[in-house]
Amino acid sequence: MFGPLEELTREPALTDIAVTCEGRVWVDRGAGMTEYRPAVPFRSPQVVREYATQLCAQLGKRLDDACPIADASSVEGIRVHAVIAPIVPFGASISIRFPSRTVPRLSGLGAQGLFPVSWFPLLCGLVSKRATILITGGTGAGKTTLLKALLGQADPSERVVSVEEVRELGTLGRGNHVSLVVREANVEGAGAIGLPDLVKATLRMRPDRIILGECRGEEIADLLRAFNSGHHGGMVTLHADSVDRVPSRLVSLGLLAGLNQQALTMLAAGAFDVVLHLERRNGKRRIVQIGRLAADPERFAGESLATWDGSGMPVPGPAFNAFAKRWAV
Repeated sequence: MFGPLEELTREPALTDIAVTCEGRVWVDRGAGMTEYRPAVPFRSPQVVREYATQLCAQLGKRLDDACPIADASSVEGIRVHAVIAPIVPFGASISIRFPSRTVPRLSGLGAQGLFPVSWFPLLCGLVSKRATILITGGTGAGKTTLLKALLGQADPSERVVSVEEVRELGTLGRGNHVSLVVREANVEGAGAIGLPDLVKATLRMRPDRIILGECRGEEIADLLRAFNSGHHGGMVTLHADSVDRVPSRLVSLGLLAGLNQQALTMLAAGAFDVVLHLERRNGKRRIVQIGRLAADPERFAGESLATWDGSGMPVPGPAFNAFAKRWAV
């Protein structure tokens, strides 16, 4: 499938491959990008463009002059993003993201330094007590990895229905899992099925947990309605800079769905039990904040309950002990 990059894709530590317009290859094995020289190099921008077109075609996506940007993914969760000229100066730019070869375990992530040992009982309790979890952070911070690890703590008998724009979660290693992915319109502009439609569909599929791979638009309205109507234990990822920036991010998404700030605040008030915020610093991913959303008619704010800088002991806030007592096992 990957042609000249096939040997590289077999490396267990590989997380990302980037091919530049002129054909240089960069890889990330978990510690930042380094250049890689394939045995069969991309000899010209035209070769890069042809490679990008063929790769996307194998994954069922169109990439040509009429559709110069493509997001594609495999059932296993390998994600390919490609852009061709004239959107880029020449050739094509290709970004490939690989999921973990194995389903991550929460205990293993703790041993790798994703969170302090003292937070492990709390994270396990959030899952077993069916808290609705919002996972935030930037690109590559480890949001999907943490989500998969948390799901690994859930009862194997639970029915999980996941919704994604492109498949990144993979199979999750669960038997009772339904993976839904959006469908783009055909060449006639018909047949599109978006995230809002899929979120609504989950409610008719007898889910124990509703999982949204990434919240990025008007689907926020249907998601919040679901979480306010008895569907507990769900998990969602969201791009945000910190816990205190989450409310403004949600409000902006609500506007896309036609919700004003007051309506969004009322829906969000009881939707999420906890916010887990991740950052990537010096190639290391870690949970740097545990927080929650505080909402009432007068305000909508993100409240940090505890912080961690990646070394030493975490710093709890005044409300953390009561929160941990409520959720930890």
